[in-house]
Amino acid sequence: MSGSSIQALNSIGFVGRPRARPPFFITLDGPVSRRSGAPGKEATLLRFDHVSLTYGTQKILNDITFEIQEGQFAVFIGPSGCGKTTTLKMINRLIQPDSGHIYLNGKDIAAADRYELRRHTGYVIQQIGLFPNMTVAQNICVVPKLLKWPKDQCVQIVRSLLDMVDMPYDQYAHKYPGEMSGGQQQRIGILRALAASPPVVLMDEPFSALDPMTRRSLQLEVKTLQQKLNKTIIFVTHDMEEALDLADVIVFMNHGEIVQIAPPEEMLENPATDQIREFLGKHQSGPDPAGLTVDQFMRTGIITVNQNRGVNECVSRMQHHNVDTLLVVDERRRYQGTVSIADIRLTGHVVKTIGPLVRCTTPVVHVGDNAKECFEQLISSGFPYLVVLKEDETVAGIVTKTSMASAMAEQLWG
Repeated sequence: MSGSSIQALNSIGFVGRPRARPPFFITLDGPVSRRSGAPGKEATLLRFDHVSLTYGTQKILNDITFEIQEGQFAVFIGPSGCGKTTTLKMINRLIQPDSGHIYLNGKDIAAADRYELRRHTGYVIQQIGLFPNMTVAQNICVVPKLLKWPKDQCVQIVRSLLDMVDMPYDQYAHKYPGEMSGGQQQRIGILRALAASPPVVLMDEPFSALDPMTRRSLQLEVKTLQQKLNKTIIFVTHDMEEALDLADVIVFMNHGEIVQIAPPEEMLENPATDQIREFLGKHQSGPDPAGLTVDQFMRTGIITVNQNRGVNECVSRMQHHNVDTLLVVDERRRYQGTVSIADIRLTGHVVKTIGPLVRCTTPVVHVGDNAKECFEQLISSGFPYLVVLKEDETVAGIVTKTSMASAMAEQLWG
């Protein structure tokens, strides 16, 4: 994400002209979530209190009670007809319960105007639902315009959001949905849900109609966006692999009841029922060591820097992240090499950018490479780590002796 985009974001969304205080169900009073890096206890953002729903003689939801904390990625899963989508649609009052209460930030949503509630609740569906007669920019800013946000703020929101999913503003902002692929359209649907900086975003099987590669890419992007913006996401899926990849907490439902609520690791270790164990399936089985790949052992979230950045900026970034080396990339985020504090101290005074200081000596491997072979290369090379690249030569992560040993121990002993 570019520097300008970083400046366009604040703790809950976007900066711009001051706007009126939002409705009561948006304001997050009380302690700041630990996910934001600030002290304090995590706030309960969403709470269902003994909620039930019946259609005729059929019990759709049976006295369900649960809480979702601010900043959590909560995934609802279960067999068809279990009530997960009904539960999601109750959050923005598309469906009304027969009994019980639903609280958003401690306030009963039954007391809120349903249309205002929906304008402040992000919603992404499988069918995407973009307006075909509107451009990308117009689709993204549908809700901000309803909320009468200033035009310049809307433009900045579009620029910032498109930048976060690597869709340049000049190239995509003025396109129409019919001019883009299904994956690109779904990205715009996700950005539209985030545009008004809602405290909670609802996602109803948003990727189920996409091909596997596009689906995986969007899953990673959504998780990245959720973490950057500290958003609470309620996500419905049939796919346990998707749930395990995305969730901070998984809510398993069956016959309108909650069977188990647990983080992915806990659910893998202690499934509450045979049905959950069946859903987990292969994910409970230990992998074949011969088939392990390097990306199963790598560290992600590695600090990178553009080769055109200044020397002083890179030194500041090293100090901030407490590292002595940065991975260097080009404008397309392709890996170029490394720059170390030692090189900067030696010759940094004679150059303005770090480009001339980049070294290309660190061994490189690729996602999908055999883990055993990469481990042998790491040992024999004498380097403290290997750089792991994706197919497009962008940085996926690094493998260190420590990360390899820890991951191997987890594979062997859990």
